[in-house]
Amino acid sequence: MSAVMGIKGPVIQDRQPKFFSLKTQLLDDGRHTEPLAETENLWTWLRVYASGGENTLHAHPHEDHFFLVLDGRGIFYGPNGEKKELTRNEGLMLPAGTYYWFHAAGDIPLVMLRCGAQDGKGDRRERINIDGKPLHGESKENKYRPPVYREGSHYE
Repeated sequence: MSAVMGIKGPVIQDRQPKFFSLKTQLLDDGRHTEPLAETENLWTWLRVYASGGENTLHAHPHEDHFFLVLDGRGIFYGPNGEKKELTRNEGLMLPAGTYYWFHAAGDIPLVMLRCGAQDGKGDRRERINIDGKPLHGESKENKYRPPVYREGSHYE
């Protein structure tokens, strides 16, 4: 990594802006993550869930993150019976360690922008179940179903 002096100190030359577009293929079944841009401390993805797709109650102990619904309907649940339906242009902020789960409601795929930030205390990719045990995102326990892509159909 090389640096040159800028107005307020050194500027890292190999750090460049990361451009992306909100385009991803839609699904007939399962779920898919489309990485858009990532740095050490911040990342943004598109998440697509086929109608009826869901995950299970879990938390990310070292990641603050949010979801913004771009298309479809998602119903989010908390550990104490909390329930909220989100539709286009509605979102949810989840501080690190917040338990939640959701499912895609309605007849069309749920497309969400998901952004996360490292809290600096541990592995940002860690996910735990309600018992505090590790939960792999693509596991049967997390209700994972592989994506079945809808040929020629995209969100953009």
